[in-house]
Amino acid sequence: MISILLATYNWPQALKLCLESLGTQTDLNFEIIIADDGSTNETKEVIESMKHVLPVPIIHLWQEDLGFRKTQILNKAIAAAHGDYLVFLDGDCLTQPDFVARHRQLAQKGYLVTGSRVLLNATLTNQLLTWPHWNFKHFSAHLLSYRLSGGINKYWPLKFKLGNGEWRDYKKFVWRRIKGCNMACWKADALAISGFDETMTGWGHEDADFVFRLQHHHIIRKSGSWSTEVLHLFHAMHDQTNAAENARRVREKILAKAL
Repeated sequence: MISILLATYNWPQALKLCLESLGTQTDLNFEIIIADDGSTNETKEVIESMKHVLPVPIIHLWQEDLGFRKTQILNKAIAAAHGDYLVFLDGDCLTQPDFVARHRQLAQKGYLVTGSRVLLNATLTNQLLTWPHWNFKHFSAHLLSYRLSGGINKYWPLKFKLGNGEWRDYKKFVWRRIKGCNMACWKADALAISGFDETMTGWGHEDADFVFRLQHHHIIRKSGSWSTEVLHLFHAMHDQTNAAENARRVREKILAKAL
């Protein structure tokens, strides 16, 4: 079984759409574990209401809001996962109906997958947040107009999907295109590297650190582009106070392993 580890923090309107998009999957052999980094009761109420309508189980893990501690709540989610394969997703991302099926297609022992995203602008994001329910069929019927108006930054990866193959494999660690909002690995591999580095707090680069350590553990990175794209809702930039320090620490680890 697949466990989707869904990170969220105080955006219940987006989380509702995200959960609704997961409820329309063609492959329903998965569970959702919500890794909640200290949201208020409004988020809890959304989750409780969705438990009654989604066709898959939902587990809600919550920790006190003591600042950006995504690494800690994700490690709790990894430990709680019943599935042997983990797909990491953020609550501000909407999935296509074949999202789980595509990740299952790319899942392979000894590999991790770094997926891709399609960025939505503020206008389209605000429009979607007024929808009573997520409707991918309605959304996809307007893809071209969304692209021409700048509502989305990619078009073709939403229209054409490519299968598995060695062309997806990275030969070495590269920083670019690592998106913690859409990546996957085997639970056993995540546990083997002790999950995310919990000493990395604040926004930024905890996903790159996680991928680097998996690759150093002899796990091959595979691209999930042109297959697993998620729709990333627009939001203001996170507080990046710790980003430079987190990046420095990742580079330090890379350099140490190279010596």
